Amino acid sequence: MNDERPNSVPPQAAVDSEPNIAAAPRPRRLWPGCLLIAIYWAIWIAAGQAELPITTTFFIVAGTSALVTLLFVIWWLTNRTIAGRDRLLVLGAVVLGGAAAIAASKETLGAFSAIFIGLPWVLTAWIVWSAIARRASGPVFRWGAVAAVCLPWIFVSLIKVTGITGDMKSDMHWRWTPTAEETYIATRSETAAEQPADEAAAPDEAEAIVAAPDDWPGFRGPSRNGEVHGLSIGVDWKQSPPTQLWRQKIGPGWSSMAVVGGRLFTQEQVGEKEVVVCLDARTGKRLWSHEDAARLVDSQGGPGPRATPQFVAGDLYTQGATGILNCLNAANGRLKWSRDIAKDAAAPLPMWGFSSSPLVIGDVVVTYAGGKGDKGLLAYHTTDGSPAWSVATGAISYSSPQPITPAGETQVVIVSDAGILAVEPASGDIAWRFEANGHGVWRAAQPTEQEDGSLLIGSEDLGTVCLDLQKVDGEWQPRERYRSNKLRPSFDDFVLYQGCAYGFDLRVFCCFDTKTGKPRWRGGRYGNGQVLLLRDQGLLLISAESGEVVLAAASPQGHHELARMQALEGKTWNHQAIANGNLFVRNDQEIACYRLPPPGDEMAAK
Repeated sequence: MNDERPNSVPPQAAVDSEPNIAAAPRPRRLWPGCLLIAIYWAIWIAAGQAELPITTTFFIVAGTSALVTLLFVIWWLTNRTIAGRDRLLVLGAVVLGGAAAIAASKETLGAFSAIFIGLPWVLTAWIVWSAIARRASGPVFRWGAVAAVCLPWIFVSLIKVTGITGDMKSDMHWRWTPTAEETYIATRSETAAEQPADEAAAPDEAEAIVAAPDDWPGFRGPSRNGEVHGLSIGVDWKQSPPTQLWRQKIGPGWSSMAVVGGRLFTQEQVGEKEVVVCLDARTGKRLWSHEDAARLVDSQGGPGPRATPQFVAGDLYTQGATGILNCLNAANGRLKWSRDIAKDAAAPLPMWGFSSSPLVIGDVVVTYAGGKGDKGLLAYHTTDGSPAWSVATGAISYSSPQPITPAGETQVVIVSDAGILAVEPASGDIAWRFEANGHGVWRAAQPTEQEDGSLLIGSEDLGTVCLDLQKVDGEWQPRERYRSNKLRPSFDDFVLYQGCAYGFDLRVFCCFDTKTGKPRWRGGRYGNGQVLLLRDQGLLLISAESGEVVLAAASPQGHHELARMQALEGKTWNHQAIANGNLFVRNDQEIACYRLPPPGDEMAAK
């Protein structure tokens, strides 16, 4: 008899016959990437809040961005919790998306700005999506990551940056939004008075312009030190505010103004042309203009000329941002001669353009080019523009030649990344040098001569250096008296009054003792502004970056605001000017004239 047993199923077969349940994907390891992005944004925010020089802030943010990007890519490529093809695909999307964004934003941002703005957001979107989809399936994780890293690049291709503020915040707009310059060009009236100077009246038909004591012939006034003499004004602007005489649009540029003989001279950018313009100082009416086919644009400063015209004996000397140095008839704008300093000095175009305001001293006009060899500081004969002399300097400077008179001897000094150089203006012979290697750091503030003959030099990297100038055995010998980090001007110039300097320590207004270099106070926050001194009253006129004008007392006891008004709208970096009791202000969009109240008006109002 057969022994029948129930059919039995082998143990393994039983297991195999059970429903197949897919194992959940292993969570991806993301904390190193999250930590890197958190560190980046913490440093970026801290650098923006800290009172650091612009150069320092820039290098911190740029260096952090580069380092974080490198570490992030290394971590991503070595992260074995993410499939190899996913790692390569997402990284490829970042590279290809960046290349496409750079190509699309060539005219609106430029390669550097596109990377600088876009890459941090690409990395952030990358890690945010990875965290959200940490446990997602391969396709969801993969294609979601590709979309995440491409979206910031798409955004970058759709924007443009028209500049930055003094604290390095980008002024961003949609790329299809008209710029202030485009709006200005579209609405600018085309009257006969606005025609190029070549169509103006002949020189012998134009009325000669003669400077008066109350005029403002060039950069920072008659002595290039920001001082106004012989003027007293009312200080109660609530009762008797400055009166706006005129206000109008102007093309972009960071030039200041020269005001002589009832005429105002400045520079602007109009499309592909740099324009020297003459306005009626009383009405703002455009009288003549001279145009050169030139245009400089940088993503930080924006387009337009930087230097201020200089009026001397009926002639106007101007320098454009690409290096065109002109001598014009101030009465009608007729060109007398022209030079290309970039070509003469074989000098590369500076990052922010040629910014030196030409200085006429004796029978030469002096300007900074920064060329190699002895082509740093250039001088040309005022009569015909022929070269007079040239001297070696550092390769970088956004400062202008400054006249000084130690022991009654006239010299011209220029600050560069190599230090400070003094020359004899007629011959170009070197009087003395002070070595202060900035290792490529840009310096823009004007050196200022004190009443005791010493010289103050200010920059972000140096702080303020006081030099005593002594002549020993017929040779000038500069000697450093002190070096202080209590006044670190960027492109903001300072003024001197009764043993104190008043100016911007980075973006905070301050006062410090010029004899010792010790601080007195730090007060108002006006961004990157400029300041003038009304010496007769001991008053400061501060032009804030916001377009406000602030009246304050020049007192070592503390910062005392007396009045303020909103003079312009928009970012204002230009130096203001004062002539015949009128205050002239401008920025890259507007120019205006205000009649300052005379003293006693506030008493009459009461």
